[in-house]
Amino acid sequence: MLRKSHGEAALGFPRITGLAALGFAGTIVLANVIMVPAGLPLTGAEIGEVDAFFGTQGDVVAIASALTPAAWLLATLFGAGAVSALRRFERGRDEAWSLLGFTGLALQNVTFAGVIAIRLALTSTTARRSPATGGLWVLHDALFTLNGTFLALALIGLSVAGLRAGLIRPWHGTVGLVSAALLFGSATLTPLVIDHTGPFGLLGLVGWLMWVVWIIAYGVTLIRLNRDRDPAASGPSADRLG
Repeated sequence: MLRKSHGEAALGFPRITGLAALGFAGTIVLANVIMVPAGLPLTGAEIGEVDAFFGTQGDVVAIASALTPAAWLLATLFGAGAVSALRRFERGRDEAWSLLGFTGLALQNVTFAGVIAIRLALTSTTARRSPATGGLWVLHDALFTLNGTFLALALIGLSVAGLRAGLIRPWHGTVGLVSAALLFGSATLTPLVIDHTGPFGLLGLVGWLMWVVWIIAYGVTLIRLNRDRDPAASGPSADRLG
């Protein structure tokens, strides 16, 4: 058997996927840092506000949108790393919580691709004063809010799997499950979130902020993961970091 070089050991798959998680978190935060100060309308905003933003901030929308393909790639890589770390434990228990979480990540990538496509389309329809703008914005808001369902799937699956395998700490799992509850609640109340700007939208916002914290913590966990220690062989607490 060939001995791993120092470089290979330092940059193993768990470390790469942990860095991908940090990159994903950084990318989605950066996209919002670009869009929100520029005046991105809130969910349920009036069409006049939508016209004003997308009609004048096309360059901002284009720059932020250019970040999202990298975010989807990094999210998928992170999910693969989490599944790789957890499946050894789950196979011995006939469980598949991590696969549920990976499915949630994949579905949120697809759904948010629709959100970004609509934003790019809005920069065109507002410039042409097209009557399609109103319908596109409502569709945008619906997809954006309903995406909380898939984020909740990712959070529940990978949090439960991580807790049962001893990979993540209880506080980390709690953050994930609370975030999932908030995002799922926001998705369930989608008609109210779209029709009424205000407190209903805060459910999704708080849940999203907790989702970012959860991703960063998971990324750090994967970076620090010692793949030589098998949770299936050593017990649920074997890989818990000190």
